[in-house]
Amino acid sequence: MNLIENIFEHGLWSSRFMIVLAVIFGLIGAILLFTVASFDVYNTAAYVINTYATHAHPEHFHEEVVGGIIGAVDLYLIGVIMIIFSFGLYELFISDIDPAKDEHGSENQLLAVHSLDQLKDKISKVIVMVLVVGFFQKVGHTVFNGALELLYLALSITAVAVGLYFLSKVGHHE
Repeated sequence: MNLIENIFEHGLWSSRFMIVLAVIFGLIGAILLFTVASFDVYNTAAYVINTYATHAHPEHFHEEVVGGIIGAVDLYLIGVIMIIFSFGLYELFISDIDPAKDEHGSENQLLAVHSLDQLKDKISKVIVMVLVVGFFQKVGHTVFNGALELLYLALSITAVAVGLYFLSKVGHHE
């Protein structure tokens, strides 16, 4: 019975290499997001150059430029989520990433993940930043018609600021 148990446990332990699929496709997703975001920035820059070259100034020019840049930042942040996800899964299930260590063997703390909770915390913080960027992108395209709507805007910005303050305190045990 011991031989069957050893074979089963070895096979079970080796099944963790299925994670490599998530790592590879997570990195492919990140590359795609960075590429699309870069094209968005390029297209926004081309729009700005063409607009100034024709001496035209469309009605919502600033909103379109800011919206294009913020949209690209949003995609870059989601790409970062995919990279953190890929690195974290690899380090948790496969092996430490040796090139991430310095000459003294210390890990780069930016991407170091030692538990699923750490991975979840890193990803959730970036997701919150994606939501904040999306919020400000929507606010940039909103037309406010009155004092009450401006009050709601001020309250929502305050809520975002308070949320970011408390998010910065998560994981800091002082």
